[in-house]
Amino acid sequence: MHRTPIYYTDQMQRTIVLDAPPKRIISLVPSQTELLYSLGLDQEVVGITKFCVHPQHWFSTKVRVGGTKQYKMDIIKALNPDLIIGNKEENDRAQIENLAQHYPVWMSDIKTLEDALDMINRLGELFGRSDEAQRMAARIQNGFDELAAAMNLSAPKRAAYFIWRKPYMVAAADTFIDTLLQKAGFENIFATQSRYPAVSADELAALQPEYILLSSEPFPFQQKHVEEFQTICPTAKVMVVNGEYFSWYGSRLLGAVAYFRSLQ
Repeated sequence: MHRTPIYYTDQMQRTIVLDAPPKRIISLVPSQTELLYSLGLDQEVVGITKFCVHPQHWFSTKVRVGGTKQYKMDIIKALNPDLIIGNKEENDRAQIENLAQHYPVWMSDIKTLEDALDMINRLGELFGRSDEAQRMAARIQNGFDELAAAMNLSAPKRAAYFIWRKPYMVAAADTFIDTLLQKAGFENIFATQSRYPAVSADELAALQPEYILLSSEPFPFQQKHVEEFQTICPTAKVMVVNGEYFSWYGSRLLGAVAYFRSLQ
């Protein structure tokens, strides 16, 4: 029976065409992989990346197609996907363009909480899970609304958020992390810079942050690194934070508000 093609627009304003709801999905983004699980797509997701660690049983059992930047095209071909899910920031443009010559590829582009909620709702529609996605997005929005009402956001704590060591790199303006720092009650001291700049110890010391947040990813900061930064900024409160709550933009956001409250 002939099916009428369905047209979908992704967050990069690209149009993909599907003849039927996708049944063989590959996700190239860890936070979106977890979202697909939360939407109940266990049977449909056939491939993930080696960084898609949630849920654990998917990480253990689903076929891994490589990382978020480099994919194993032979494995992807063998999986015969009818849809691939990616992200503008996390995936390599040339690799995505190559994949798009062979398969429908839906891309997200997320810098704000509103972008994340839009992505959740769009994927819910794409996979026939609109009701579930809308309920999830509403819960996330309500949680952040309650957090804003409870916190003194007019007096944010001046903070630096480190994502890398050697060289030191921070999350600055125009990033999803910066948005969530603001939601969590912090003022990003590197907000005058863009994206993920390298910074020096002298720059950090000169800006005198009240908080230094060391993310658990992509560099795996641990407690042993706290003293290193405490030496640079003796008066700052230095802590290792769970990077998933600051940078994952799928169903992980359901737990972000409670986590942010715990940091205060």
